[in-house]
Amino acid sequence: MKLSEIKSKLPSLGELVFILPNGESVPAHFHVTEIGQINKKFIDCGGKLRDEKVINFQLWEDGDFDHRLGANKLLHIIELSERVLELEDLEVEVEYQSDTIGKYGLEFGQNEFQLTPKMTACLAKESCGAPSAKQKVTLAGLKIKEGTSCAPGGGCC
Repeated sequence: MKLSEIKSKLPSLGELVFILPNGESVPAHFHVTEIGQINKKFIDCGGKLRDEKVINFQLWEDGDFDHRLGANKLLHIIELSERVLELEDLEVEVEYQSDTIGKYGLEFGQNEFQLTPKMTACLAKESCGAPSAKQKVTLAGLKIKEGTSCAPGGGCC
């Protein structure tokens, strides 16, 4: 979900709700502690130079149960961030504390923002030597060479 899409959803929301991939809600007293643009320049395992950019939101909650961030307040924070940081309209990544800092994608549905799992991947499978996906076979479909099968009572096991 791009930053512009988030901004277009906020004016119609009565409250901000973020749902974790396991279906639980981020506690209603969360804060958005950071909004920024992350620029990542790296070389993949195949030696190709890559450049990725995302907008990052960091959600945080602690014992401040009286705090409620409203949709309009978040919209103002985003607009301030765009002006001051000159943010691009990029995909948004959300950081939220789990066992460690978790990074999530973001989707919207049923008037809620849904945090989606992000996975690691090899970006250079064609050139780095990583094996391709293993072919799935069923044992019943295997052909056995004559004289090499092991049958009950055959003495091979």
